[in-house]
Amino acid sequence: MSLPPPAFSDIAKASNDVSIPVRSTDLSSQVSQLINRDFYHTVAANLEVKSKAPNGISFSVKGKSSHEGSTSGLIEGKYVEASAGITLTQSWTTTNVLNTKFELDNQIAKGLKAELAMDFVPSSKDFGAKLNLAFKQPNFHARAFFDMMKGPTANIDAVLGREGWLVGGEAGYDVQKAAITRYSLAVGYTVPQYSTAVTATNNLSVFSAAYYHKVNSEVEAGAKASWDSKGSNNVGLEVASKYRLDPASFAKAKVNDRGIASLAYNVLLRSGVTFGVGVSVDTQKLNESAHKVGTHFEFSG
Repeated sequence: MSLPPPAFSDIAKASNDVSIPVRSTDLSSQVSQLINRDFYHTVAANLEVKSKAPNGISFSVKGKSSHEGSTSGLIEGKYVEASAGITLTQSWTTTNVLNTKFELDNQIAKGLKAELAMDFVPSSKDFGAKLNLAFKQPNFHARAFFDMMKGPTANIDAVLGREGWLVGGEAGYDVQKAAITRYSLAVGYTVPQYSTAVTATNNLSVFSAAYYHKVNSEVEAGAKASWDSKGSNNVGLEVASKYRLDPASFAKAKVNDRGIASLAYNVLLRSGVTFGVGVSVDTQKLNESAHKVGTHFEFSG
């Protein structure tokens, strides 16, 4: 029996089962995760604490300090009732925004997940509400995002998959203006060892090609090239690699066409305690203060 294909943004995602679903806006997510995730230099310091109560409610506190000196954070609580397919998440940020998300999975119809996300700013009384739907069937995966308070607007994407080949598209629609606001297309191919994807976004004006290769259980490598047909004639390029040093630690490295090189190291110090450190060096400005260093601590229990 065929399983749902990846979503639009995950078309380049390698998997042990090439028909495992991913979202249509994630066609090159595997290489994007390799290039962007776990590089800790982007903020000066990041702290995350997670815990789970005996009744199944999980809590998390997140905080970060930017290189400019500003700080931000949030506290979040999540309740999951797996037998009923219900998840309730509530959070409160340091910018005084209250967020509530209610999820109902596989209850309205088989393969359908519905999500209602609301946010409220007490100081200004601003209120937002979004309805998100995801539908998965063999060889088909579609999503719809509705912003009920702005426009309203709708963003829809879909992916068809067969024997590792994936074809997807997405479009934005403004209900009030009765007009399509944006559209994108993508095609990809994925097998357990590697994946590749070509995308055309921003109304088919920005073109990207991504490649991901799981060399072995310890080494991953990937690259992404992009070109904006409405901008300069230059092609942006990023190359990244990940090496698992042992079961408890890994190192990552990447470099882009602008000569910015980044290194990161992540280690599980003990059960529930993870530490990460990263550095970014502008090789074109070695004598200037353009370099960045960041740390990451995560505690879970």
